[in-house]
Amino acid sequence: MLFSELSTLLSKIEATSKRLEMTSLLVELFKKLDKDEIQSTAYLLQGKLVARYESKEFQLSDKMVMRALSRILNDSDDQGDGKEVLGMYKKLGDLGFVAEKVKEQKNEKDSKLSIPEVFTKLTMIAEDNGQGSQERKVNDLTVLLQGLDSLSSRYVVRIVLGKLRLGFSDMTMIDALSWVLKGDKSLSSEIEDAYQKRADIGYIAHLLLTKGFSALQSVKVAVGTPIIPALCQRLNSAAEIIEKMTEVFAEPKYDGTRVQIHYRKASLQSGSRPFIRTFTRNLEESTHMFPELVEAVKSLNCDSCILDSEAIGYDPKTGNLLLFQQTMQRKRKHGIDEMAKDLPLKFFVFDVMEKDGVSLIETPLSQRKVILKSLFKDTTILEQSPFIRTNDATELHEFHEAQLAKGLEGAVIKTVDGAYQSGRKAYSWVKIKETEGNRGKLSDTVDCVVMGYYVARGTRSEFQVGAALTGVLDEEGNIVTISKVGSGFSEELAKDFMMRIEKLKVAEKPNLYQVNKGLIPDVWLSPGLVMEVAADEMTISTQHTAGLAFRFPRLVRFRDDKSWQEATTLKEVKQIAK
Repeated sequence: MLFSELSTLLSKIEATSKRLEMTSLLVELFKKLDKDEIQSTAYLLQGKLVARYESKEFQLSDKMVMRALSRILNDSDDQGDGKEVLGMYKKLGDLGFVAEKVKEQKNEKDSKLSIPEVFTKLTMIAEDNGQGSQERKVNDLTVLLQGLDSLSSRYVVRIVLGKLRLGFSDMTMIDALSWVLKGDKSLSSEIEDAYQKRADIGYIAHLLLTKGFSALQSVKVAVGTPIIPALCQRLNSAAEIIEKMTEVFAEPKYDGTRVQIHYRKASLQSGSRPFIRTFTRNLEESTHMFPELVEAVKSLNCDSCILDSEAIGYDPKTGNLLLFQQTMQRKRKHGIDEMAKDLPLKFFVFDVMEKDGVSLIETPLSQRKVILKSLFKDTTILEQSPFIRTNDATELHEFHEAQLAKGLEGAVIKTVDGAYQSGRKAYSWVKIKETEGNRGKLSDTVDCVVMGYYVARGTRSEFQVGAALTGVLDEEGNIVTISKVGSGFSEELAKDFMMRIEKLKVAEKPNLYQVNKGLIPDVWLSPGLVMEVAADEMTISTQHTAGLAFRFPRLVRFRDDKSWQEATTLKEVKQIAK
């Protein structure tokens, strides 16, 4: 397929906010692709060159892309910058649109480059590194754009800048694959189950469309490939939990960062080092953050395993656990070894999904707990998370309150014989809503998508941001507004906010957003930043498209560990408001 055909379809997807229409367009695309185009196209639809959990970045800044566009217009000065391109960017606010306008000016309408050809050229740009690589990247991008039509240039530029964001999730692609194979969504659940074991939509799409639905049986849990993590539902009380789940395990809910640990023992014959790889709940690789695990995993009593854990910083002098914001300082890319000494971590391990080549995700939790215990030796870094087993609501309530008294987030409760179910499925994992306290009178905080912001004015003019427009996910997958959050922004947090959203700024409202005219922000942001919000109460609202609004909302923190698809849903908000 020509890349120009793909770009035409991307423009149709970009123009709609309706998930069914997006799915239909993806079905149309998948049916037209040749076998050797399926995997790469699935990645390109995500704005990537590899699976979500792999890292292959272009390392191209806005300025470098503008330099390439200026060369196409012969508008470069001695530094390679062009006034005409800069002027377009200031007016349009989107370098994808600028690239499209530049190519329209050159009247180069036809492009014969295929999807594999463009994918190969993009891969070469991303993999180029070392001395002089920046200039080579600009040159190669210039040549690529010169061979593309205007619409294709829009999407290539957005891909290299990490700003494609078409507004659909991997689940939309999974539904589309089901439609291709069966003509309806009936296969989506089984495709999703395979995807949860191997979170690589390109691999899954290629397998299905080249070998058929039965090939999904070959998809297995494997060390080195992340499993979609299990997440919690919410219930109101210990009594309601016991009534619904009967007998449960209860564990402390730590305020740290989720870490999925993949380990394989070194081969004595080859003398190789142990294999270790870690992933966040967003499936981002985080191995570089945790150098202490290289030694710690050697104490595990297995040849291989996949563990689910929560990492949290602690004070080595007192043993006291630290705040989430302090733990997240380990996310930095430089000086990690020094930071590991200054900010040591404990990894509280609460589940095992693979041991010695055998998948355990279908094994009842009661058995997984026994297997997990057998893995551990004494270590100050890796520690099995404590738990109780109970069918008594009073005991569960007391355990939850005891965790809150320790400064933790209460308890996570799990069905005794439940499988490891990725995402928020059924009620195999739940948490109790927080009681009233210093986080606000709502029974829990809400993780909101930041949709845009209003420039600070008047007494708040010392800050760049006056308030953030936030929303939650409705049943259709759209993002509906629920609050303008202006409280909680210190000068430091305001600066941090502006740095975080630099790559999220877009010239027009994303189609996913449902926003009334009276709430249009000064600057739109594509979905990408999640903000935890506390509030005193919830009220009915005709102004906000959620139909609800927070009273006295305030920023608690930014949720770096969550993607926008994992934000709180409108359904969950209504439960919290009860």
